Amino acid sequence: MARRDWDDADDEAPASGTREMERAMQETRTVYRQADTAYVPYSCPASGECCQLATTKRQPWLWRPEWEVLSRGRELPPPRADGGCPFLDAAGKRCTVYEDRPFGCRTFFCERIRGPARQPAEEVTRFLLRLERISQRVMPSLQSPRPLLEWYAEARTAPAREEP
Repeated sequence: MARRDWDDADDEAPASGTREMERAMQETRTVYRQADTAYVPYSCPASGECCQLATTKRQPWLWRPEWEVLSRGRELPPPRADGGCPFLDAAGKRCTVYEDRPFGCRTFFCERIRGPARQPAEEVTRFLLRLERISQRVMPSLQSPRPLLEWYAEARTAPAREEP
């Protein structure tokens, strides 16, 4: 069977349920791997500064499947007193969910980036559109991504859900 990529015909069909969300999470991870590949020529100083959300006043925005990849099957950490991303380690320097970090954490548009002069903007746009289609298939009512800390606050106040 041929590998399906950007033009999945069933991106348009709404879906629901655990199996569909698992598929959406798998597709989201595929987009993440493709984004990582697009960013191979680039590097950042890995200071964790961009993860200091209260200081930067910026945070990644996630579609529902991205939040599920980030949170499903793990206990949410407590909020950080310094206003940093709750998924940072105790020292505030390393991501504790690096393999599952959101798309916005995988792509970096800061002045400290190192690599070719031009970042892969066209690829990033394709990845973003793909994430939107994946999300719309499993949660058509969500019209836009939401800030990481909004998902996080909601999950911390929601009653515990049973895992499938």
